[in-house]
Amino acid sequence: MRFIDEFRDGELGRGLAAAIRQAARADRGYSFMEFCGGHTHAIARYGLSDLLPPSVRLIHGPGCPVCVLPIGRIDMAIRLALEAGVTLCSYGDPMRVPASASLSLIKAKAKLGRGVGSVETAGSTAAGGGIRMIYSPADALALAQRHPERQVVFFAIGFETTTPPTALLIKQAQALGLRNFSVLCCHVLTPSAIASILEAPEVRRWGTLPLDGFIGPAHVSTIIGTRPYEFFAEEYRKPVVIAGFEPLDVMQAILMLIKQVNAGQALVENEFSRAVSRDGNRKAQQLVCEVFELRRSFAWRGLGELPYSALRIRQEFAEFDAERRFAVAYQAVEDHPACECGAVLRGVKRPQDCRIFGSVCTPENPVGACMVSSEGACAAHYSFGRFVDVAAVSETPGFVVAP
Repeated sequence: MRFIDEFRDGELGRGLAAAIRQAARADRGYSFMEFCGGHTHAIARYGLSDLLPPSVRLIHGPGCPVCVLPIGRIDMAIRLALEAGVTLCSYGDPMRVPASASLSLIKAKAKLGRGVGSVETAGSTAAGGGIRMIYSPADALALAQRHPERQVVFFAIGFETTTPPTALLIKQAQALGLRNFSVLCCHVLTPSAIASILEAPEVRRWGTLPLDGFIGPAHVSTIIGTRPYEFFAEEYRKPVVIAGFEPLDVMQAILMLIKQVNAGQALVENEFSRAVSRDGNRKAQQLVCEVFELRRSFAWRGLGELPYSALRIRQEFAEFDAERRFAVAYQAVEDHPACECGAVLRGVKRPQDCRIFGSVCTPENPVGACMVSSEGACAAHYSFGRFVDVAAVSETPGFVVAP
């Protein structure tokens, strides 16, 4: 398949690995953060770390949209279904993220479903509360159209990639005059997270780390372009290479970063030129600006409260804002004390540094959000065996370890 097979060619991969080994200097180390969870998945799936010399270290960043969502935001969605009686529509991965009171969206759905038999197995009671997994935002809008007697709320998460579809959804709801549809907006912004990784002196709980450059996100950059990363290259002297998700994309980006570091350069380069431009998708950007505005502050898992790092629905579309309609407020909740997800998202710890990784915490029984989505660093490492150096854990204090 064009643009797939040629970017997974083993012979080309070995050639790139040889070029990386030749380019990497013996007298220094290289630390590069892949910001996108899609890159983390590709690195683990194709074993790219094993092809790199010991001097080149890849660090996982906060690029998984499910992982960076704090417990308090999941709790808000659960409260809408359990207390406000709405039919909440969510993508699949957020359904399994652990929340407060030993709940998750999928457990809350089961709790509601004990009295069920209504709306198309949506997990809805006769009173109207329910939770439904959807594949597209359009599914939520269609549900609201079919059932005007129900309040339907779309749980909107993600970076700039998934924001334009949500904006379009809100405009469609307004055009249709739907009074029973709203959005719980949890869209976050990539540049703010990168800035937090580079500075954020107030986030002392997880510490900081030295970085030589970034592998920039692919899908996000198709929307925002390469221009927003120029600030980080100029201000912080950190090179950024936008890369696609295929293994050879990532290998080529690593080689480009090493060459920049060796030359003392800090530029924004675009390896993913087949899909990304400097200006990005102007129509999508305009749509987002029309419907959304910056929040003054938003809590991220692992990064803390970041100013102007997320979006909220503009006043002109306030009737479709679930936070305003149902007066549901965010309440901060600490992660599980044994979970190192926050440190993993900041890049200061590896998944295998967590004492419950692969024993108590697995994709089938996630304790932290990083073990839920396939883009989460913990789930990627566990699923593709990238933790062979982890000693077997026979006993973890406070937990019953499954065999």
